[in-house]
Amino acid sequence: MRNGAPGAGTGGRPDDGDRPPDPPAFADAQVRRLLLGGTAGAVTRCRDFTAAALRDWGWLPAATPEERERAEDVLLMVSEVVTNACLHTAGPEELVLRHADGRLRLEVADASPVPPRPHAPRSPALPGGHGLMVLDRLAGAWGSTPKADDAPGKVVWVEVTRPSRPPWRRN
Repeated sequence: MRNGAPGAGTGGRPDDGDRPPDPPAFADAQVRRLLLGGTAGAVTRCRDFTAAALRDWGWLPAATPEERERAEDVLLMVSEVVTNACLHTAGPEELVLRHADGRLRLEVADASPVPPRPHAPRSPALPGGHGLMVLDRLAGAWGSTPKADDAPGKVVWVEVTRPSRPPWRRN
């Protein structure tokens, strides 16, 4: 699924018990998992967890303004997806980060089978209801897929790429 067309899954069969297979572009990815329970403090925990992973993977500290902006975009998208799980479900169950070749995929699992749906257009001046529009603008792709093995719920995923660096600035 691409940019705001949530609902359809990525397909494939589970390959390790209750987890869906890694998306092909992330088959050899570095993976970090954060188990969550309930909504209290979930957004802060997920942002802190993601920021630590971005530091370990060289996205932070940023060497250029573009890299800094992209890292901030990632943290904003984490906040939006986790907040949606807090507001529209019983809360997020797990955050998974996958990193490979300058690409990042974040996945938030929850127990609701209902895919995210954009709200009717409304004034940008009104608070709330803009999270999926943020994903449309900032993510390379996003969507949702049912959990593996007919487990109740879904996984909302977001994919982003790191800005390219000139050869003389690569880590």
